[in-house]
Amino acid sequence: MNIPGTHDAATWNYSIATQQSLRHVTNLVNDTQVNPAAFRCQDRSVVAMLSAGIRVFDLRYAYDVTNTTLVFWHGPSLVSETATVDDVLYGFYHWLDQHPSEALLLSFQYEGSTWMHSVDDAGVQRLLFETLSSPAARQYVLQTFGAIGTLGEARGKITLLKRFDLDMLPSDALPGLHLSPINWTVNSPNITLVYNATTGEAAYIEDYYQPLTSATSSYEESIQGKLNATESHLSMAANTHPDSLFWSFASSTNLRNNPPVTPEIQALGLGNASTPGGGVNQRLVPFLKTLKGKRLGIVMFDFYETPTELVPLFMSLLPPARAR
Repeated sequence: MNIPGTHDAATWNYSIATQQSLRHVTNLVNDTQVNPAAFRCQDRSVVAMLSAGIRVFDLRYAYDVTNTTLVFWHGPSLVSETATVDDVLYGFYHWLDQHPSEALLLSFQYEGSTWMHSVDDAGVQRLLFETLSSPAARQYVLQTFGAIGTLGEARGKITLLKRFDLDMLPSDALPGLHLSPINWTVNSPNITLVYNATTGEAAYIEDYYQPLTSATSSYEESIQGKLNATESHLSMAANTHPDSLFWSFASSTNLRNNPPVTPEIQALGLGNASTPGGGVNQRLVPFLKTLKGKRLGIVMFDFYETPTELVPLFMSLLPPARAR
């Protein structure tokens, strides 16, 4: 299948106002001078994403600043003081009640460097475990372990992509695919990660989120560096390992560059002569048109709605799937 997703999905409503209300608490060096565009990867709400056909959501969690509940972060940027992991999950449950033939995949990842006293300790792990093993979760989360399951089994359910470890708990028995952060190579265009030691089944992942260009590379060079990695991985998905999970990230940033390249610039370009072909999103369109009939797997986008043909084109490459 070809399934569109959103990278850092919870950042759609992020602004610097939240951070300024928590001065000297988060790990932002100087929150009065940070550009919110550095942390914002989406423009539209989760509900709008669902309506547009997005079915995979990248969610980054950690403690809130009181160490009492789990909320969403992007690095040191607190996405919301009030929207908890529980709140968002119940929103997905409600949506599945209204769309029982649909299937969702949720990727959870612990976000480090959030605030000065944050740590992925037993308390954080226990809260996440309780949330994902609650009676409500057991109703809506597909109860398969180390396997994706068929589409028929997944309809009306959430498949967990577990980019976290529960190594401080006596039990880590949560369903889904365990894609441990220990084995997830940082900033790599080609990761192979075994998620079932018995069968040897593996996920093939591209997560080249910061192009390794020179410190003073142009916008054009940064965008092209990311595009090359994504297109290469999609070509691999189209032509190898036909029954394996492929997961590509079209999202990226290059904030260490001078000038800094935000997620939006990487995805959409600047709309001028500095990026004549647009960003990664626009440049993927002609490439995707050459892959009609090909299986590409999951692709995660920043600012997925631009250009308007991007997500519909991606979903149309294969005919609609039927339950097996």
